[in-house]
Amino acid sequence: MNGTRFSKDALANASGEEMMSSLFVGLVVQQTNMALMLLGRMPHPETGQTMQDIESAKLFIDQLEMLEGKTRGNLDKQEDKLLKQSLTALRLAFVEAVESQARQPQAIPSMPASEPAKSAGPAKSSEGAGQPSIPPSDEGSRKKFSKKY
Repeated sequence: MNGTRFSKDALANASGEEMMSSLFVGLVVQQTNMALMLLGRMPHPETGQTMQDIESAKLFIDQLEMLEGKTRGNLDKQEDKLLKQSLTALRLAFVEAVESQARQPQAIPSMPASEPAKSAGPAKSSEGAGQPSIPPSDEGSRKKFSKKY
């Protein structure tokens, strides 16, 4: 590993509790990174491309939520804080990804209508008419977002 902080001797001398804590932290970070990658928040480490697979990301988030429930009362303060922060960040990223995905299908149907050259003029005027309606829909999505919390 490139970013290891401990030498092999230090890990060999670590107590069982320290090893378990280290493994738990590694698991939480791994699950969090996988979910963020699948939500399109970070690039794939090998390809450098971003992807979005919301259902798979939800699985990783659900697994972390299960860990939170199953380990409740058994974690030290740092482990608990890491798990809560990771879940909070993932839930926010998930909501944003779902909302952005919901906006994309609305934009796609308007593109084929504007493809023909003759409809480009009316499409522009309808887009011009549609542009003032875009900010209210953004405000509406913000209202939806704030209503969820």
